[in-house]
Amino acid sequence: MSGSSIIQNAFDQGKGIVRLAPNWVPRSFCVPGRRIKLHPDDYYSLGGNRGGIDERWFSSTTPADNGPLTSANEGLSFIVFAAGAETEQVLLCDAVEELKGDLIGERIWDEHQRWPMYSKFFDNKAALPFHIHHRDEHAALTGQLGKPESYYFPPQANNYGADYPYTFFGLNPGTTQDDVRECLMNFAKGDNKITTLSTAYRLDVGTGWNIPPGVLHAPGSLCTYEPQKASDVFAMYESVTGHQVIDEELLWKNTPPDKMGDFDWLLEIIDWDLNLDPNFVGNRFMQPQAVRPQEEMEAEGYVENWICYKSPDYSAKELTVLPGASVTIRDSGAYGMIMMQGHGSMGVWDVETPSLIRFGQLTHDEYFVSERAAKEGVEISNPSKTDPIVMLKHFGPGNPDLG
Repeated sequence: MSGSSIIQNAFDQGKGIVRLAPNWVPRSFCVPGRRIKLHPDDYYSLGGNRGGIDERWFSSTTPADNGPLTSANEGLSFIVFAAGAETEQVLLCDAVEELKGDLIGERIWDEHQRWPMYSKFFDNKAALPFHIHHRDEHAALTGQLGKPESYYFPPQANNYGADYPYTFFGLNPGTTQDDVRECLMNFAKGDNKITTLSTAYRLDVGTGWNIPPGVLHAPGSLCTYEPQKASDVFAMYESVTGHQVIDEELLWKNTPPDKMGDFDWLLEIIDWDLNLDPNFVGNRFMQPQAVRPQEEMEAEGYVENWICYKSPDYSAKELTVLPGASVTIRDSGAYGMIMMQGHGSMGVWDVETPSLIRFGQLTHDEYFVSERAAKEGVEISNPSKTDPIVMLKHFGPGNPDLG
């Protein structure tokens, strides 16, 4: 069967909702926190030299940038089409190219010619190094997009906080470019102590943060749901995190050849206004916000909250369908989703939350909902008498429902 046939058959089979395969991504500089339901024997399935698997990417048409050892299609989501005993898979990015606005909506296709965001679970046992994501103008010099990202800490994935559930964000008031330059120039000499110039904030389960590109940050060790722009651009500005030494190569990651060794370039990447914002918490912290009045939603059998809502490039909701309820949920845009709790049905599909997943195993916990299906309404039924269905939904840029 040709790729085009698989795409169309999968789209028709799901009536505009396609099933996705788990998409596991390793990071050489990370130690897995083991909260993303991968089997304990499988966290190093890609080999010890690749590092542990501590990320699962959702609705991704963005390849992972993990250096020269990156495997084919790493970071890219696949659509699953099953007919009888036969199962076929095709790249989501190919489906977007084939179906265009029928899948992601005419507005997003016309503006971006792609699905311009993805989400992930980031599941690290320790904090990440203090690092930065480039803005569009800097990322473009290496053929990439800038990368804003947001965080939400789902209760279902955080039975423990791991080693350091605090995140350093931004720079302390009064920090100068010379202060940062000195730290960067000391990168290869040992611990450059750059987080001395920052403040760590405690991470609370059930809340989130919005981090535009150009903001320095060292994500803490809660398992994090991260909607973000379709990019994997970054540079590490901290040389030692905990007991882990960071390769100097990562300081210069995504640096154009003519800027290698230029510390002024590294300073230019920093958005100084955002990093030194005296109201950083007020502008970046996110408490869940109800989509509608709570009592009205509960009376209809569900609760839905905005959990990521401060970026124009993407947004996200947490949907809870109460035990025994059947509801029809309408959205104005296409979205990807991941099950966090419970089981039931969503449109023509069975949905369930697996307890344990083997590397390479297919599941029924992740789907992509086309714009037409979202607008017409997705019927979700929860047969349990006690357990809610909880899912996280990630949307593309300019969500009309957020305005």
